[in-house]
Amino acid sequence: MSLVGDLKAASGAAPAEIRGRIRRGEWQRPTAGLAPGYAQANLVVVPREIAYDFLVFCQRNPKPCPLIDVTDPGSPEPAYAAPGADLRTDVPRYRVYRRGEVEAEVTEITRYWRPDLVACLLGCSFTFEAAMRHAGLPVRHIDEGRNVSMYVTSIPCRPAGPFHGPMVVSMRPLSREQIARAVLVTGRYPWAHGAPVHVGDPEKIGIRDLARPEFGDPTRIAPDEVPVFWACGVTPQAVAQAARVDFMITHAPGHMFITDLLDEDLAAG
Repeated sequence: MSLVGDLKAASGAAPAEIRGRIRRGEWQRPTAGLAPGYAQANLVVVPREIAYDFLVFCQRNPKPCPLIDVTDPGSPEPAYAAPGADLRTDVPRYRVYRRGEVEAEVTEITRYWRPDLVACLLGCSFTFEAAMRHAGLPVRHIDEGRNVSMYVTSIPCRPAGPFHGPMVVSMRPLSREQIARAVLVTGRYPWAHGAPVHVGDPEKIGIRDLARPEFGDPTRIAPDEVPVFWACGVTPQAVAQAARVDFMITHAPGHMFITDLLDEDLAAG
């Protein structure tokens, strides 16, 4: 079955069922479009000794790093976002960073887990994509069964402790007539990155070539469309590389953790 066909078959499943498939190794692909109506989340795992600094980093950079859950040290269970889930096994693909370099990309992290690790879940723009589609706005990477395009920008994050570096953004093309509606729709979800951070000329935020995203797949842009950029939860991975953080585990870009929270739980008002 094609990726689009697999996505249609899996999209109606409940979050726990999808996490079970992921845990068994039956889904190792990007998660955009899965479990519509339920919030997805970025994952960042750091040692306890720098966990406070990372929490401060999130507080200072709420657009790319909207914090929705934090585990107790050593516990892989996100007790608020998905009680009973296991963050060591329930993400399709993980990246392990050492001194800012990707050491491994794996499908489970039980062998890397330690009693001092703290896991943080950050809101994800996949959450507001269902609202975009309900509003008649295109989400091309879902329609074409691809991963969203993500780019490292020249926008600096506010530093905290050892954490410093550039913001990462995700991109979705829209016609000029659709932009105002997209701002209103996505702006309702501040814990899923909210409204766009930039519209139009990518060079103004340090992006040189839209056809070569640092993360994800290239996205086709029609002649009557412009690129629209949202803050992205892959930002901590760019920060890990820029700051050469000793040890961090994250999701692989586009391979999110599916929570039991509803999209509306991450909306304002």
